[in-house]
Amino acid sequence: MRRLAIVVAGVALAGAAILTFGTGPAESDGMVLRDGDPETVALGAEVYAANCASCHGADLEGQADWRIAGPDGRLPAPPHDETGHTWHHDGETLFNLTKYGVGKMIGDPNYASDMPVYEGILKDDEIVAVLSYIKSTWPQKIRARHDDMTAQQ
Repeated sequence: MRRLAIVVAGVALAGAAILTFGTGPAESDGMVLRDGDPETVALGAEVYAANCASCHGADLEGQADWRIAGPDGRLPAPPHDETGHTWHHDGETLFNLTKYGVGKMIGDPNYASDMPVYEGILKDDEIVAVLSYIKSTWPQKIRARHDDMTAQQ
């Protein structure tokens, strides 16, 4: 009987640890971006400039006609500023899209996209930093709306 109580207590502690500390990348458990953390935002700006700006623009403006597929059927890079749709997606979706790509997210390995898959290229913390940087540039009203979306997850 005492042994059963010890096993039950151990399982309860393990469950509590998982609930408290999570098991995934920093962003995936609730995916709260750190747009108010100057160090994270600064790192994100550097990583964005080196990996994202060539397509999404130095000022997050995206490519022209980003909603219209080109002759190859692929969509141009969307803006990440307030004029785009990035802020319409919760942090976890943005993280997974960046790390694993659209094809994996929608379950279509043949989905054609110019968006690189950053798994194995960027560390999870770098992806979080880029997304935090992007969010830090949005007007406060949009940032608050994104916070509300995240809280509802």
